[in-house]
Amino acid sequence: MKHYIIFGPPGAGKGTQSTLLVDKYKLKHLSTGALLREEISKKSEVGLIAKDLIERGKFVDDYIVLEIIKNELINNSDQYGGILFDGFPRTINQAEQFDKILEETNKGSVTAVISLEVNDNTIIDRIAKRAEIEGRKDDASIDTISRRIKTYHTKTEPLINYYKNKKCYYPIFGELGVEEIFKNICELIDNLNE
Repeated sequence: MKHYIIFGPPGAGKGTQSTLLVDKYKLKHLSTGALLREEISKKSEVGLIAKDLIERGKFVDDYIVLEIIKNELINNSDQYGGILFDGFPRTINQAEQFDKILEETNKGSVTAVISLEVNDNTIIDRIAKRAEIEGRKDDASIDTISRRIKTYHTKTEPLINYYKNKKCYYPIFGELGVEEIFKNICELIDNLNE
């Protein structure tokens, strides 16, 4: 089974590209952000914890995210040709634990990390626009956005070297139009599948 990770800072366009890729390649889309927002809207225990952390610009604890991912892999992955992980992993610990989960569940390994590269000013503009369009309160505050970007740089960017060392990291210039970025990602995936 193919396991793709769409990677990049908040507002890089991961969700937009994921929707297009899932449709074209018949992948299961696993967005930790969407799964957590679902828990928040249900006001579950996990949701309340996640809401507090997100509002403070922090990441949700690894054990919560890893449990959600493991359950999805075990229960919902076999009817798809592959899975596209969006917003996961976010830390070295999550990446290492994810590798263990894939091994334990006999699901293979990470096929490719597709990294959308976007500068911080573009990120701020995109997130502010998304907050306006979608009415997402977690995107509305410039302070929260800045904290999320800082958290990304300190906690998530180290994953670049982790996946480069595994020879499955592929950068994609993320400041083009949606269609052009999609075309570049498709070329990458098609080349990997040859």
